[in-house]
Amino acid sequence: MTDKKPDATPLDEAHAAMMAAPDDDAARLRFYERVADVELFMLLEDEPQGDQISPVLLNDSYVVVFDRAARLSAYVGAASPYVALSGRAIAAMLEEQPLGMAVNIGVAPSEILLPAEAMDWLRDTLAHAPGEVEAGIDRVFPPQGLPETLIAAIDAKLATATGMAAGAFLVGVEYSGGGRGHLLAFVGSIPRAQDALVRAASEALTFSGIEAGAMDVGFFGPNDAVVEKLARVGLRFDLPQMEPLQNTPRMAPGSDPAKPPKLK
Repeated sequence: MTDKKPDATPLDEAHAAMMAAPDDDAARLRFYERVADVELFMLLEDEPQGDQISPVLLNDSYVVVFDRAARLSAYVGAASPYVALSGRAIAAMLEEQPLGMAVNIGVAPSEILLPAEAMDWLRDTLAHAPGEVEAGIDRVFPPQGLPETLIAAIDAKLATATGMAAGAFLVGVEYSGGGRGHLLAFVGSIPRAQDALVRAASEALTFSGIEAGAMDVGFFGPNDAVVEKLARVGLRFDLPQMEPLQNTPRMAPGSDPAKPPKLK
């Protein structure tokens, strides 16, 4: 058993797990999930100009990123301009660019070169989405047969969805006209947060190695008749409510994956 280093980051831990089990698809998926989720500090040639940035390139093939600002400073050895973005935002930014991502090069055990093909795969994977339910529901029942890895992944994703919905329930369902499956039902969601919630559910499925068809997503008002049934039989997920989405400040350039910064 490997001792956990006190200064290890989530990316360090996921990288170590992947390297320790090179044939384990689940470990590799968890690493890429961390890459997508964590804040990365991208080294720039100069300060951003509006939504325009000029990344430093390694061997003309990789943007250079670090999962801690201190690691960027250690690499450069001096104060340098950077922009902080999630891995998913960087993947979106690199669309149609023949560039990979150099992660923690020379400063951490998790150093790795992710080629352009890996970034293409990550971007395509993040674009997958479960189906949104429009069919009527005849019956709801407790979820059955879903792996614990998926439950944990949903819980982790929704723990960061502050103020986006009042809560969520995972249930088994029978649909009007036939068909059975599982449904992640969000209650009291903010309309402009629904795309982000669908994306979170999608990533929980994908990075758990579960087929996308294993779970649908639905949105319900707090007073919808079905909500009482969801609460009675469903597995509940509580979303943080400290800072409602309505009061969020204007986002910094690049923090919205749908509007990545532009390369000069």
